[in-house]
Amino acid sequence: MPLFHRNSVSSSSSARSIEEPNQRSHGLFGGRNSHSSHSSRRSSGSYSSGHTQRRSLLGRHHEDPSIAAAKEQVLRAESAEKAADHALRESRMAVREARDHVKRLEHEAAEEARLAKHKQHQAKSISKRAKPLGRKSDSDLSSMSVPLTMIGHV
Repeated sequence: MPLFHRNSVSSSSSARSIEEPNQRSHGLFGGRNSHSSHSSRRSSGSYSSGHTQRRSLLGRHHEDPSIAAAKEQVLRAESAEKAADHALRESRMAVREARDHVKRLEHEAAEEARLAKHKQHQAKSISKRAKPLGRKSDSDLSSMSVPLTMIGHV
């Protein structure tokens, strides 16, 4: 009984696989389409185990660990780069907003300074007009042509 024996008919099929090696379909995936060649391959011990092992290593769902690790590393790098780009855009926007805020403050301060200067000129003008007030003495008042009794009624 062979090592990889599955049923009693396999002894004749293993002999058939050795005798008929040229009956395989041609092409890259030709062996998958023929049921008889597939069963004969399964029954032959050494060929079957090597072929199955190669198929699992090269299959779509089974990936080499180093390839999987490299893909994961690239995905992490892409994600980090995307996050860095987003952070850079956010940083540039924050800098732009800060500069705009400083410019607004400068304009407000300049406007307040202009208004303060205008107010200062007005106060100085009023102060000049107010200086002579109250410097007249009673003697100056008597020399005026208006009688003192009339000053209160004016």
